[in-house]
Amino acid sequence: MARVPYPDPKSLSAETQEVLGKMPPLNIFRMMAGGEGLLAAFTRMGNYLLFKSKLNPVLREIAIVRAGVLSKAKYEVYQHERISRDLGMSEALIKGIHAGPEDGAFNELQKMVMRYTDDVVKNVRASDATYKPLAEKLSLQEMQELTVTIGYYMMVSRFLETFDVDIEQPGTKGVAFPDSQKQKS
Repeated sequence: MARVPYPDPKSLSAETQEVLGKMPPLNIFRMMAGGEGLLAAFTRMGNYLLFKSKLNPVLREIAIVRAGVLSKAKYEVYQHERISRDLGMSEALIKGIHAGPEDGAFNELQKMVMRYTDDVVKNVRASDATYKPLAEKLSLQEMQELTVTIGYYMMVSRFLETFDVDIEQPGTKGVAFPDSQKQKS
């Protein structure tokens, strides 16, 4: 159960009501709406990372789920495992994200992303040992997007856990299970 009540949409500013009205009825958005202007800013950045970045979506989801696992963020892990499955990621790969960077489900680039994610989450500054090999495989833009994605989802995980945002149950009106996470043109 959420730590604080989800806000009544009627009590929100017109701008926040408009943004909330465009979003799927996920509890993260409902809770974030209580911060008024936070919701619009939050969704702009999230939409960029999910739908407009150059970073490969599988590498992105590996980093997001791993940041959620390391942050012990149940909602975050649940939602992004769903997105991972929608991208076609195998159950073995998803399980590997929980097990760690050396799991046999990963190819070498995926292992590097896992090591880098672990390093950034645990140490803030990635060491040369995790940064340099990955920077040889990814462009500067992809490295920057990966780093920002890790940080963004660390923030999301902390928000979700601090406010005990509830995972939506199957049958929640307006939420399809599984969601289609295809990029919109």
